[in-house]
Amino acid sequence: MVELLADWQRALPVNDPDNRELHISCGCALFNLRVAAADAGLSLDWTLLPKQETPNLLARVHIGRGEKETTLASLGDALIHRRTWRNRFKPETLSAELQNALCEVARAEHGHVQLLLNPELRQQVVELVKQGDSLLWQNESWRDELAQWMHPGRAGDGLTVPRLVAPLVRGVVRHFDMGKSMASQDRLLAEESPLLALLSSDGDTPRDWLQTGQALQHLLLVAQQQGVQASYLNQPIQHAQLRPQLEQHIGPQGHAQILLRLGYPDDRLPASPRRPLDDVIIE
Repeated sequence: MVELLADWQRALPVNDPDNRELHISCGCALFNLRVAAADAGLSLDWTLLPKQETPNLLARVHIGRGEKETTLASLGDALIHRRTWRNRFKPETLSAELQNALCEVARAEHGHVQLLLNPELRQQVVELVKQGDSLLWQNESWRDELAQWMHPGRAGDGLTVPRLVAPLVRGVVRHFDMGKSMASQDRLLAEESPLLALLSSDGDTPRDWLQTGQALQHLLLVAQQQGVQASYLNQPIQHAQLRPQLEQHIGPQGHAQILLRLGYPDDRLPASPRRPLDDVIIE
């Protein structure tokens, strides 16, 4: 048996006050476990939030029970090579077949994907991303939390910055509002991206967030199989004032959770640093 536990020490109370994105991230981890089990020929079943009185117990997984998810076994290689691509994409568009496949795999995990294909709608969403950058960077507590998450290049988690300039970078982030420059950068990335997509859920509870994480990871791994990578434009969802406006523009099926930009990268990135296994596995 494997239990998936939330690590509240890595919560972000300013950026993620309800732990919504923390639950989504753990849902991604749960889906990765399902892929690894399928790749190893193992069956498993899982229960989300098995003990209401234990809020950090997010899922309980029994290996060797249930059915083998044989269709997930092919995602094993994608699990290793998936990256978040934060630069400009190639201008190449995603095929209609791949776009449909991404919608279908998210739906299989109780998620809904809406592709932002209308130019006017895309521009409205881009404007909300710019507003989100401005509002978040105006918040000194948000900037301080971001700076605390930045670390010199090393094994572990967080945002990696070069060791020699790490103190300078953290100081700049803490003390300067860079919302205008970040908004310009994100506007360019969003406008040039081959595809923008919104992932939403039926509800807006911890269970829905865990399901969203599984839908997100399934989508990302299927995209990676075809050489497509993604990054996030979640600013309008992270800011309470803008999330209803985004939902009003798009009319999502439920609650907006993740805003993605997808496309073909022009390079292969090395894997980001990760925490040692001994830090994340409790026997």
